[in-house]
Amino acid sequence: MKVRGAHIVVVMVVAMFIVACANIGTPDGGPFDETPPVIVSTSPRFLATNVKTQKVVLEFDENIRIDNAAEKVVVSPPQTEQPEINASGHKITITLLDTIKPDMTYTIDFADAIEDNNEGNPMGDYAFTFSTGDSIDTMQVSGYVLDASNLEPIKGIMVGLYEDLSTSNYLNHSTTNLSIVDDTSFVTKPFERISRTDSRGHFVIKGLARKKYMIYALQDQDQTFNYSQKSEMIAFTERSFVPYSRPDLRPDTVWHDSIHYDSIVLRPYTHFFPDDIVLLAFTPPTTDRFFLKAERPNLWMFTLYFTNKSDSLPTLEGLNFDASDAFLTESNETHDTIQYWIRDSLIYNLDTLRMAMRFEGTDTLGQLTVMSDTLELISKVSRAALEKQRQREYEEWVKDYRDQQKKARKRERTDSLVVNMSDTIPPLPEEFLDYRMSALSIDPIGNVDITMPEPLAVLDTALIHLYQRVDSLREPRPYLIRSVDGSTMHYRLYAEWEPGATYEIAIDTAAMLSIYGKRCDASRRQVKVRAEDSYGYVRINLEVPIDTTQIYQLLNGSDNVVQSVRTTKDQPYVEFFYVQPSTYYLRMFVDNNMNGKWDTGDYPLTTLTLEQQLAAEPLFSHIAEAVYYYPGAIAVRAGWDVSQDWRPKATPIYLQKPAQITKQKADKQKTIKNRNAERNKNKRR
Repeated sequence: MKVRGAHIVVVMVVAMFIVACANIGTPDGGPFDETPPVIVSTSPRFLATNVKTQKVVLEFDENIRIDNAAEKVVVSPPQTEQPEINASGHKITITLLDTIKPDMTYTIDFADAIEDNNEGNPMGDYAFTFSTGDSIDTMQVSGYVLDASNLEPIKGIMVGLYEDLSTSNYLNHSTTNLSIVDDTSFVTKPFERISRTDSRGHFVIKGLARKKYMIYALQDQDQTFNYSQKSEMIAFTERSFVPYSRPDLRPDTVWHDSIHYDSIVLRPYTHFFPDDIVLLAFTPPTTDRFFLKAERPNLWMFTLYFTNKSDSLPTLEGLNFDASDAFLTESNETHDTIQYWIRDSLIYNLDTLRMAMRFEGTDTLGQLTVMSDTLELISKVSRAALEKQRQREYEEWVKDYRDQQKKARKRERTDSLVVNMSDTIPPLPEEFLDYRMSALSIDPIGNVDITMPEPLAVLDTALIHLYQRVDSLREPRPYLIRSVDGSTMHYRLYAEWEPGATYEIAIDTAAMLSIYGKRCDASRRQVKVRAEDSYGYVRINLEVPIDTTQIYQLLNGSDNVVQSVRTTKDQPYVEFFYVQPSTYYLRMFVDNNMNGKWDTGDYPLTTLTLEQQLAAEPLFSHIAEAVYYYPGAIAVRAGWDVSQDWRPKATPIYLQKPAQITKQKADKQKTIKNRNAERNKNKRR
């Protein structure tokens, strides 16, 4: 009995041990670790000088990990060969594979990437600094990189510095120079110091000397750390700066627990300046022009595509046909996409068109010159296939016609009706132009667009009528029809629309005739104009006009333009009429060249000297056209007027764009999870 009792005791102890092991990590296993990792030693020491090693080891008081090292960890000066960064146990090891430079301050910026391995408690922003010379450069600067076209924060773009050697190496901190970019470093040398923006577009560059710098941003696609490709997004400013610092106080909240705080304490710290640099990034226009491709989707038209604009159209010489007056041409404004409609059926019935083409293209020196190419265009739909399709359509028509004849004869026998029938098959019904008309419920300031499937040879406005319905009557109204940008396929009908009224557009047969002899069918379409009391009115009072060539844009919640208005000289306000009830936002850009659209900037890939740059036409560099956002929302109600004052430069540009229409949202800030407080709260329930 004693042996058996002892056996039972052993079994119970083992079972309790298994249960205890199974509950490790549960709330009953002890408090959660809420302490961030702490560095206990480094090799070399932090802020060490005269360092010769290329390996850095950081040791912590607990197991750690690095979150997204490739994206967050930045080594400055930049490394041509990416450093090896390994986290194992309590240690982080960084091995620099590039040869270290003499008399240089090195900074390894981890941002918020270091966290403990178990609970993910963040260490916070951390940067390790050492020097290969006798001193440490401790200055830093910060700011924001925004998209120049819409002030969106740009995440992950590189920001870099060069020492500006245009004057002395040192300026007093209160001095800021404004001058043309004065060297070719951005296109010839890698950055001297770098950083990378976070999700807010914010950057901090550390390890700087008290020297004069120029700053740039670059989406470095080829990892050269300098601007080498036109496809790379860039930003720069024509202002140089000298970093400086001064003592300052920062408010710090002392928390009693995760919900309540005890007090707010002002803590001293070193404030580095400038801390509000704004870089407006853009993709420079691609100037190289090459022939891209040709497409011939059907027999009677083809399209030529080029990589960039030109002031002139290509010239075409037919090799198996006469190209004289053979085409009707439809081109966009920049002549990089050109449609050719073949007039003559003897030409477009050729399955293959052979042509010699001369066009403007970019040579090996980057200059536009006349180039030649030979085209062989084969229609995707052959003449034989088209004839088969027409034969099938005719056979279906014959079948339908005979079926109708049979039904008619059957009705004659049943109803004793006399039906005039013939065994002659009539031709296929006429195929009319299948044109499209835009939305037929419009604003009082709207217009009606008409889009044709093929170019028109005739547009007879005498056969097009506009009527307004007044009670049960139709009263004629004046109108205008104009082609859009000189096109023979896109037209716009203009009229003075009365709010709340109903109109009718009556188009007679043959009012529109295509170059292939296809005419439009008779049609009547109603146009309803929305009532005036269903709209609001917005007035923007311009307290300090920036320029006389401004375009103000009312935006919807998707940051898309609803209305645009250009200001005139000395105009004190801007008006938006017939605004549908909703919440809107406001943007303005300075239209320097008065072309009615926002234009990007440029930075030529050049190695010209400063004297050559200053003598060049156009100037060596220019910034994209300035963009401003009203920093709030504008609520519009039906029948209400809204008047709003706006000074576009009153709010810092990196704070202007409302969060509601900012697509690049800031990442959630890493914090300690306070799991112990949460567990205690659950226990009390």
